[in-house]
Amino acid sequence: MTWTLILPELVLALGGLGLLVAGVVPKRVMHFPIAMGTLAALLAAAALTIAQPDGVAFSGLYVADAFSRFGKLLVLAGAALGIILAIDFNERSGLARFEFPLLLLFATVGMMVMVSANDLMTLYVGLELMSLALYVVAAFDRDNERSAEAGLKYFVLGALASGLLLYGASLVYGFAGSTNFDQIARALSTPESASTGLVVGVVFVVAGLCFKISAVPFHMWTPDVYEGAPTPVTAFFAGAPKIAAVVLLVRVLAGPFGELAAQWQQVIVLVSALSMILGAFAAIGQTNVKRLMAYSSIANIGYALMGLAVATDAGLRGLLIYMAIYLAMTLGSFAVLISMRRDGRAVERIEDLAGLGRTDPMMALWMAIFMFSMAGVPPMAGFFSKLYVFLPAVEAGFWELAIIGVLTSVVGAYYYLRIVKVMYFDASAGAFDARPMGLSLVLNVTGMFTLLFILFPAPLIAAAQSAIASILE
Repeated sequence: MTWTLILPELVLALGGLGLLVAGVVPKRVMHFPIAMGTLAALLAAAALTIAQPDGVAFSGLYVADAFSRFGKLLVLAGAALGIILAIDFNERSGLARFEFPLLLLFATVGMMVMVSANDLMTLYVGLELMSLALYVVAAFDRDNERSAEAGLKYFVLGALASGLLLYGASLVYGFAGSTNFDQIARALSTPESASTGLVVGVVFVVAGLCFKISAVPFHMWTPDVYEGAPTPVTAFFAGAPKIAAVVLLVRVLAGPFGELAAQWQQVIVLVSALSMILGAFAAIGQTNVKRLMAYSSIANIGYALMGLAVATDAGLRGLLIYMAIYLAMTLGSFAVLISMRRDGRAVERIEDLAGLGRTDPMMALWMAIFMFSMAGVPPMAGFFSKLYVFLPAVEAGFWELAIIGVLTSVVGAYYYLRIVKVMYFDASAGAFDARPMGLSLVLNVTGMFTLLFILFPAPLIAAAQSAIASILE
């Protein structure tokens, strides 16, 4: 039973080791075949995840349920799209080394372990497996000073966040007597049994996880790392790892610490409000699209955390729906950004998009759809993602949070719509180079999802509801 439960992670890990050997042995460049093999491994893991039964393995360290399956499928989708975005970019930028897709694969293994963690130690092992791979890919363009700086900043601040998380875990263990989520939940069956030390431990654990999702005030690394890292790496950072960390945060707080909601809700409300405000206002003056997307991701995390702050069934369901839609919007936007090459050189300033509506109408249309969606304009998917977190907040009496969300959405609309204005109304800055098939595929898939979600929302809503029911039962 134990081994059948961990088949998705096992297949990914063994596939990664096999591909590593396959990449090392030949003397010729193996970037493309290894990338294809990595995509095949991710597809196999997705099929095994769908068929994965519910259960607990390794003496309660690992859990498989509808919630973990939902999170893993989002992570696998984000990882696969991230690798597709990177293939052509790496070839053109001289970064076509077989280690790149393998690092993303092992990071994905760590994310899947995180999502199924049922113990603080499993949580930490999964988190570090993900982080160590991401530290390397952030600095993958070794000859570029910005990339090396991005990797160093991410490593130093990531080590600090890991220290906070471990310190929090040690406090929880000391005051609750266990690191297992189920045993912690039993120890906290009554909120009165929670000591001050335990509450402090929970706060440190939350702080460590907030770093991974770049929520304020643990967001400092995000703009610089997003700008300095190779663009496909930035796209990957903005997608799968963020999904995994948010899902893990929900499991930790709604599961073992669910009885302490009155304590941690205050922290999440503050983090959510600050993230929305800083993300909205700091993005206004940005001229670099990658930095703008960094602040946009901070604001989006603020909106998503509103669902966790509410701590109700509807709020948590809204959070999962928000993250699924966020993944499509963000990776679609980065597909446009990676397509921004002129005369063989990557460009990333907002003014470089000038006149795109005339030089490449299809790409401009998709980018406009993503921007309208992020601004929350109906009938795009982004409107419904905000609706599903704002409504539970209002129903639960979190009026201030909902008002902040609406007002910052209006502020955010300024810089999203500014991009649309530059594409359609400014004088053309020149046509971009031909777009490879992989980027067109990601653009079309994410664009159609964002545009047509209004017609077929039921499957995602039902999956999110089933996922939340499995951890709240």
